[in-house]
Amino acid sequence: MVRHILVPTDGSEITAKAVQAAIDLARPLGATLTTISVKEPFPYSAISEMQPVPPQEFFDAQERIASARVKEVVKTAEAAGLACAAYTVEASHPWEAIVEQAKAHQCDLIVMASHGRRGVSALLLGSETQKVLTHCSIPVLVIK
Repeated sequence: MVRHILVPTDGSEITAKAVQAAIDLARPLGATLTTISVKEPFPYSAISEMQPVPPQEFFDAQERIASARVKEVVKTAEAAGLACAAYTVEASHPWEAIVEQAKAHQCDLIVMASHGRRGVSALLLGSETQKVLTHCSIPVLVIK
């Protein structure tokens, strides 16, 4: 039985479909819903002392973007009558953060989009989705 669903978001249109699928699944099951958005780490360069954006400005922008993404999921869930916990996490590899958060929150299921903002390639699944499927020990529902 599914009791806790994790739905990662990158703010893309396909992710909105995954969010709706997670809500539609959670509601009749009485499952808890959690969303995360992964922030990119600061692109430190060993070559140059000059950075195009100061680190704090970069971190603040990443947090604003990630917070807006999870707030949208929370708003959508609340409109459907569900509570939704929201987290933003920093990671070099989004798939690792997704797998770690699923374990940390004891999720039974991950509902995620088949591809995200990194572009739709000729492949059916995006690289982050493929890696979650490969490395995760809990079920993953992929939404196209």
